[in-house]
Amino acid sequence: MSHIYCCYFDHRYLPRGLTMIRSLRRVERDAEVWVLCLNDAAYKALAALNEPGVRLVALSEIEAGDEALSGAKSDGRSLVEYYFTLTPSLIRFVMTHSGADIVSYLDGDLYFFANPRPIYDEMADQSVLLIPHGFVPALRKLERFGRYNVGWVSFRNDSSGKACLEWWRDRSIEWCSDVVDEVGGRYCEQRYLDRVPEKFSGVQVLTNLGANLAPWNVAGRRLEVRGDRVLVDGAPLLFFHFHGLKRLGPRRFCAIHWEYRAPMTRLMRDHLYNPYLIDFLAVEQATKHLISEPGEVLRSAHLRRERRPAEGLRALVRSLRARRAGCVLSVPAES
Repeated sequence: MSHIYCCYFDHRYLPRGLTMIRSLRRVERDAEVWVLCLNDAAYKALAALNEPGVRLVALSEIEAGDEALSGAKSDGRSLVEYYFTLTPSLIRFVMTHSGADIVSYLDGDLYFFANPRPIYDEMADQSVLLIPHGFVPALRKLERFGRYNVGWVSFRNDSSGKACLEWWRDRSIEWCSDVVDEVGGRYCEQRYLDRVPEKFSGVQVLTNLGANLAPWNVAGRRLEVRGDRVLVDGAPLLFFHFHGLKRLGPRRFCAIHWEYRAPMTRLMRDHLYNPYLIDFLAVEQATKHLISEPGEVLRSAHLRRERRPAEGLRALVRSLRARRAGCVLSVPAES
């Protein structure tokens, strides 16, 4: 059975989004991915590629006739906050128009190493699937941003799944700020998910540690390589979340592991980052003629705020700390 996925990005993020999609379809050949193109440039570029297994959705299609969403767009929230607002609305749109039994949303900075079938096996006949951040104990304070990560969320097309999805959409339209609301327990569209297991029936919280390995949880996991597979506490790595990966030069990048107290090991470099970056650079090279604004800055799809001038010195300090922690990666030109 093929699975239906959805994601969104603009033309600047297209190489990352396309790298994610191709990695998914390598391990799940029948996967169908609906891409919400956040601007016309992204739509035109993807239309020209005619990527197998990809369905394009224009932003105007999502917004058409949706007064609630239009109101949110004009209520003063930033562009990135509006994009986060769109997440549950996109899932609902795809569910309505595809008639799929399950729709899964994916962030554009994921990369798949194995078929995600174990995720669906664990979801079984449940209506909603959430994946915990899995913060290591020293980082539990980061749960103020949410216990669950929006990088992958799944909803079944049944009464409980749709009720939960509508509730999440309504809350995101109501408020979706990139500043933590400690009193209300809110942060973007993400922290609303904290309430889902208590409010709705049929919610599965994933226990498979091979899903959503990320800088914020990798320090608490045991990684090993067997043959051509990376294992996470004995389970096959399904996908890694390349959050916070920034570009320093044409073939030089900086990982964010040092901020999460996660040492960059040789295994991570050789078996996680290098395969991803080699693929990303190949996709970027093959699509650069379709992108009118080259020099895309590689950054997280969930970057919460724009850099202020006063942050320049702090950015320099962070860069120096990253270099000392071995988080600067170079991809040889011959790759």
